[in-house]
Amino acid sequence: MRRTSYKHYGINSSAIETHEAGVALIMVLWVLAILMVIALSFSYLTRTETHSALSFKEGVERKFLAEAGVERALTEIFYRRQNFAIEGNDSWKVDGTPHSDHLGDGEYTVKITDETGKIDINAINDNSGIILKNLLMNSGVQEETANTIVDSVLDWKDSSSTGAHRLNGAGDDYYMSLPNPYKAKHANFDTLEELLLVKGITPEILYGDSEKKGIINFLTVYSNMPTINVNAAPKEVLMAVPGITPEIADAIISFRENKRVTNFQEVGIPPQSAQYINFSDSYVFSIESVGKKSDGKAGYPVKATVRLDANNKYRFVYYKSPAAVGG
Repeated sequence: MRRTSYKHYGINSSAIETHEAGVALIMVLWVLAILMVIALSFSYLTRTETHSALSFKEGVERKFLAEAGVERALTEIFYRRQNFAIEGNDSWKVDGTPHSDHLGDGEYTVKITDETGKIDINAINDNSGIILKNLLMNSGVQEETANTIVDSVLDWKDSSSTGAHRLNGAGDDYYMSLPNPYKAKHANFDTLEELLLVKGITPEILYGDSEKKGIINFLTVYSNMPTINVNAAPKEVLMAVPGITPEIADAIISFRENKRVTNFQEVGIPPQSAQYINFSDSYVFSIESVGKKSDGKAGYPVKATVRLDANNKYRFVYYKSPAAVGG
């Protein structure tokens, strides 16, 4: 077959060839650009997946460190309960004091708090409610507001839903008149945060601010006792007990550094305080544990509440992972 010449049609062949070469070059450049985009995308995806995997690995390690702290806390609680001590190791306090220990290239920091030294808002009644009132007033709440809060707390968990309420309290009619209406629970509190639904309680009262602690630090829903364990209560709770002055509270705290308080005379507790306190053994504790790696990044927080049963057994009544852990 005879090859057709572009000159036969009056077309400059060199121009055609130059044009075709230009098109080919553009196509090659486009292919190279696409390949570069794919390569960069793959590289970015691989880098992201690698960082994600490392972050997940570090997160799991911090979680396990925090859980190790919880297990260590349980061990210390049982050691303390049985008056068992390991030579060279001080017994861990259960008043919220932070304790730290290293594990591999990480560490955990743990706080143990005895819940029986707090005011149980599910267990208080019209008589023991005075402890909550005193706690509120000692924290700067006006007496009128304190009376409203105490009566409203009692009304909130009152199983009766007839509409009646205490003198300073609130029933369904009050809560249903709010901009976002709801009814009182008429059952026990499940969490302390639920107090924000109760008449008179504000976030400042519950959580505190930069100048003072909130009452949430001294309340519980787990002790099931209307009275306060003298051997576990912080000074703020002790001073909320009728008859206990700051001086007596300091004497109690100083005395129990070395031994348990077993009677009123040991620390000068007045008779009018008798109905509001007890000297029983502790059996429910909250544990806050934060696991950290040596890289200094943020730790992984776990919060749990454990109840001790008979025969050295225990059960968790609350467990959150991760959790917002107090400072």
